[in-house]
Amino acid sequence: MKKERAINPLIKLGLDLGPLVIFFVCVARFDIFFATAVFMAAMVVSLGIGFSIERKVAVMPLITLVLVMIFGGLTLWLHNDIFIRIKPTILYAVFCTVLLIGLAYNRIFLKMLMGQSVDLPDAAWRVLTWRWALFFLALAIANETVWRNFSDKTWAASKIGFFAVTLVFALAQTPFLLRHQREKDPEAT
Repeated sequence: MKKERAINPLIKLGLDLGPLVIFFVCVARFDIFFATAVFMAAMVVSLGIGFSIERKVAVMPLITLVLVMIFGGLTLWLHNDIFIRIKPTILYAVFCTVLLIGLAYNRIFLKMLMGQSVDLPDAAWRVLTWRWALFFLALAIANETVWRNFSDKTWAASKIGFFAVTLVFALAQTPFLLRHQREKDPEAT
């Protein structure tokens, strides 16, 4: 069994953002159907490169890939772009719902995802979960607003904007994480 390896943050950013940039460029130069096909291929390549470097597949990119393949496939098969347009809404709504259902059943999924790198008390994990759930709900509403009221090019560009907003939101959580981070027990190491 091969050992997991850490990935350079800039490479990780490129792998996460690359397919979106490719999608945006293809929508601007061609049409949404061609862009969807290229986006699907770019997602597979991105996940493959990430796996070849880290020797693991992260949950969020995998869920995203599955939804891209389903909704992109429906878009191409039925030649109806509504499917690729609602994919972000559904993705964000699923993330929001999973986080809230987890809280309702006292399962803190963010802790399960990030618990190895961040040690917070459960109360702080709950606050963070609420923040992310509401953030994903806001992104779902924003995607619905943009795709229903603006051009293909504007909507495609908004996807890159949503990615940027997500990075800013994640960085904005840093003071909260630092404030609630538990000190490592020196005797435990």
